[in-house]
Amino acid sequence: MNILLAEDQAMVRTALASLLRLETGFTVTEAADGSAALALLKQHPFDLLLSDIEMPGQTGIELAQYIQQHKLATKVVIITTFGRAGYVKRAMDIGVGGFLLKDAPVEELVSAITQVMAGKRVIDSELLLNSLG
Repeated sequence: MNILLAEDQAMVRTALASLLRLETGFTVTEAADGSAALALLKQHPFDLLLSDIEMPGQTGIELAQYIQQHKLATKVVIITTFGRAGYVKRAMDIGVGGFLLKDAPVEELVSAITQVMAGKRVIDSELLLNSLG
């Protein structure tokens, strides 16, 4: 699986990329911000975009909108430290497949990626509760 990882915090990005590369069949391309991620999406096909929600250049939501508008086959999982209700609703409205908190265990992230690639939706329960009010 070809994954584009968009995360502006270098330590978080490199740690996540390293952990994902330990999984069999995962290839990870790193983007240091939303603008770099958008440029890569325009140049290469990816199976999955794993993106932070708030980044310089383009947000994770804006990247997901680009994918939707251009009818790319790329699935999207958003990771965040922010449990804001509006984010979850906007993400779901544009077809984001997964929405997780960054403090989730890596096994949960890998499971979410697998489920999203199988066509399911995965939303962290805490984020879901926050979005319901």
